[in-house]
Amino acid sequence: MAPSGLLPMSSYAIIQTGGKQYRVAPGDVIDVERMKDHEPGDTVNFDDVLVVSHEGDVSVGAPYVDGARVVAKVEEEGRAKKILVFKYKPKIRYRRKKGHRQRFARISIQEIETPSGAIAKAE
Repeated sequence: MAPSGLLPMSSYAIIQTGGKQYRVAPGDVIDVERMKDHEPGDTVNFDDVLVVSHEGDVSVGAPYVDGARVVAKVEEEGRAKKILVFKYKPKIRYRRKKGHRQRFARISIQEIETPSGAIAKAE
């Protein structure tokens, strides 16, 4: 029985890309930092897998799991909503207002390969 709030998943992995970590399962669509080397429609292999779980068998890396791989497809690239960066110093008339839109790549997870050779594919 899974703890309350968590759904049992047959296969998932924790990958690292762009300085961030993501928990992914086959069929998931996530936004990650923009990847300069890949265009929409390309296939991406993530070898920086920290944890992989397949039907209850969990493998934890130190720092990465050897032989584990996550295959994803780049769906599109875009820019996030604008955030405002505002600097202010009181009493000296110093104000700076700047905007920033972070670039991202939307990817869909196609399959997760475990060190034992088992492959979990998206439906």
